[in-house]
Amino acid sequence: MNMSLRLICPTSEAMQYKNVNPLLSRPSFTRVSCFMKRNVCNRYDGRNTSVYCQLMHDHLEESYKRKKKLELPLQTQGFVRTLLIDNYDSYTYNIYQELSVINGVPPVVIQNDDWTWEELCYYLYEENAFDNIVLSPGPGSPACPEDIGICLQILRECRDIPILGVCLGHQALGYVHGAQVVHASEPVHGRLSEVEHNGCQLFQGIPSGRNSGFKVVRYHSLVIDSESLPEVLIPIAWTSSRTLPFIGSEVLDKYNGHELQTDQSIFLDSLLPEAGNGSSSLVEYGQTRNARVLMGVKHSTRPHYGVQFHPESVATCHGSQIFKNFREITDDYWLRCRSSYNKGKHANSDAHAQVSSASRLYRHLVHNNTEVNYKSLKLKWRKFDHLAGQVGGAKSIFCQLFGQEAENTFWLDSSSTEMGRARFSFMGGKGGSLWKQLTFRLSDQSDGSSKGGGHLSLEDSEGCVKTIFLEGGFLDYLNKELQSYRYEKDEYEGLPFDFHGGYVGYIGYDLKAECGVTCNHHKSKTPDACFFFADNLVAVDHKYDDVYLLAIHEESSSISQWLDDTEEKLLSLTGSVRMDLERQHSHPSTFSSHKAGFAAEKSKEQYIRDVKKCLNYIRDGESYELCLTTQIRKPVEVLNSLGLYLHLRERNPAPYAAWLNFPKEDLCICCSSPERFLQLDRSDMLEAKPIKGTIARGATEEEDKQLKLKLQLSEKDQAENLMIVDLLRNDLGRVCDPGSVDVPHLMEVQSYATVHTMVSTIRGKKRSDISAVDCVKAAFPGGSMTGAPKLRSMELLDSLESCSRGIYSGCIGFFSYNQTFDLNIVIRTVVIHEGEASIGAGGAIVALSNPEDEYEEMILKTKAPANTVIDYE
Repeated sequence: MNMSLRLICPTSEAMQYKNVNPLLSRPSFTRVSCFMKRNVCNRYDGRNTSVYCQLMHDHLEESYKRKKKLELPLQTQGFVRTLLIDNYDSYTYNIYQELSVINGVPPVVIQNDDWTWEELCYYLYEENAFDNIVLSPGPGSPACPEDIGICLQILRECRDIPILGVCLGHQALGYVHGAQVVHASEPVHGRLSEVEHNGCQLFQGIPSGRNSGFKVVRYHSLVIDSESLPEVLIPIAWTSSRTLPFIGSEVLDKYNGHELQTDQSIFLDSLLPEAGNGSSSLVEYGQTRNARVLMGVKHSTRPHYGVQFHPESVATCHGSQIFKNFREITDDYWLRCRSSYNKGKHANSDAHAQVSSASRLYRHLVHNNTEVNYKSLKLKWRKFDHLAGQVGGAKSIFCQLFGQEAENTFWLDSSSTEMGRARFSFMGGKGGSLWKQLTFRLSDQSDGSSKGGGHLSLEDSEGCVKTIFLEGGFLDYLNKELQSYRYEKDEYEGLPFDFHGGYVGYIGYDLKAECGVTCNHHKSKTPDACFFFADNLVAVDHKYDDVYLLAIHEESSSISQWLDDTEEKLLSLTGSVRMDLERQHSHPSTFSSHKAGFAAEKSKEQYIRDVKKCLNYIRDGESYELCLTTQIRKPVEVLNSLGLYLHLRERNPAPYAAWLNFPKEDLCICCSSPERFLQLDRSDMLEAKPIKGTIARGATEEEDKQLKLKLQLSEKDQAENLMIVDLLRNDLGRVCDPGSVDVPHLMEVQSYATVHTMVSTIRGKKRSDISAVDCVKAAFPGGSMTGAPKLRSMELLDSLESCSRGIYSGCIGFFSYNQTFDLNIVIRTVVIHEGEASIGAGGAIVALSNPEDEYEEMILKTKAPANTVIDYE
């Protein structure tokens, strides 16, 4: 049995949570293999959905019907123990975060195919380990066994435990009792609706109806047909098909935790599009038979509830209250059961006794005693106040210290520092005795048969190269390397930045195979990861114009020579850079076989067909949002790649820009990314800044203002951004302290040289038992480049895209030896590899997308880098 759990048993007044594996106290069960593979799964047709899925063998079902008995969970006062079933969604850990705080202890999270029915019954009825169950959202339909897993069996058989189903879990509650699940009149993803309810306990203390302030976020294409609702299910909430845009980042100025107050949300009814806009004009939708869409149901005799909307979304008003009310429902239910079942018996309320049954489920991870070769590193650094401007700035410093040869060099370049977007730049080249280059290539996974892993090439400072096979993959290797370093924190006190030396490079998109994806459909031409270990570097503080020199060495060696030599060079810089940027004429980028232009991987017609396929997947509930991408390519003559990068940074400055040169791989990367993927600072704070929503700058000041306002008020772009914000909250929620994940900035419109973009900021406090690389694995690839739910979306995108994304859509940045990191999203980037320049671009496809507009947005994103290459050549 392969399960990923969270410890739910408090061992003290302080909440404890660690990654643990279950230690079963009875023989392992043989899994009943009855889930059909997706490629042979009979999909529902929206009309014939009342046939029950037989998930388990009848004799097992009957056996447990006879054996089950009501043995009341021994609740600890102040704690509620939840089993959270993850239907492979990208919002499950938002629910996890909510319940961790509200229940007083984190829930146990399992995926819907982790446990057999026998295993589940053992925990529920023999161990009495849980007080309630929550069924998460997820892609697909409750009519497909692979989508819903064990959830239908739970809803049929677990009559005597409180259950809350969210979205797909809600649809499953209707489906299992005979209701029809059909296509909604239009898909609604990342959009808000006002909800009316009947005042039942699940909605206690929550206003109801139009203009009440109860607005919820919806992510669904399918609904329970209210006309087919059986008598055992009672409708408790509903909305019209009308949706509302979420306008303005000012709504979070007073944001605290999760709840959004009524007066903090701004809605402009005059701007609302008619229902059925966007993609609904392109595809047929089976209509529900009622103008009102069912948003909530409850069972008439069982403590089972379902809500179609997402209470865990950052933009849902009163979402936390719904989870609090479900806790109260759970408490009240077990109180009534005790009152009737234990007539006159005194229930033991001792905290230790209350959790004893659950505690037998788990054991703490035993630390591996494998021998680790620890490396003690020493840091020396020097600061030069207000020097950068005197010697020509970061460009001059890099070009004169490292640009003459430019081989084996890096430059993490904050070339756009306006509005505090970025503050520091880091640069360097092949350095001292600790310098090395790591080049990793995944095993061939094109046929899906590979067991993973890959080959790592290591080149040291003397030029010696060795290759090893990493069975556990690159990220596992990097994690072990970073955890092997020992250092003194007081050595970097006084440094205002977190990169003090360590790994600088990129992680390619295909390393998603080490982050939950079973395989890659395409093989990258470039290495899947490439890093330098930088032991010497220069840092520039753009805020104060200071320059720093840093060098790390092992305890037994000395590094003063590099510091002395570089200080001498630095202080003698002239402040002028003679790099030939050549002509700077403006040429339109062309996508053809002509020598001067770029050739597109896909024609306009094919890209538009792929957008329509995405819309159909969204229509069928397979995804909420799909980030479809493609590549354009051009053969290039021998050129000065650094000159090309300098040209790009001048035309399209960006806060997370980068130059990387790996001559042994014939590889140069010229990146002008405006997007941060993920940062971990020395105070263990994680930050993501996803971009979703892009529009071109205007030719005049007035046109520019109008275009910026158009982006800000676009319901389609708001939906795109909100979906990815909730996804990143989920990813951070997997590795952050419960209650610490928040969104200080939601849907801010930021302006760059060529585009306006919609940017949000998500932050959280890293858990103490989680490493830096664990954080990256939980969130990679960046959700803004995949869509949601992430795993299903990447699966669908792999089937639509005709080649590997390679470096594009991955991340560039650093992992410092003290386990801090800062990584961008690789967009607006020219990759020069083996005589070819390639540029990736794409956009998020949502239900409101128009295929022609999506193609034009993709072209817009290629213009700055493509024109730079054409002009410079």
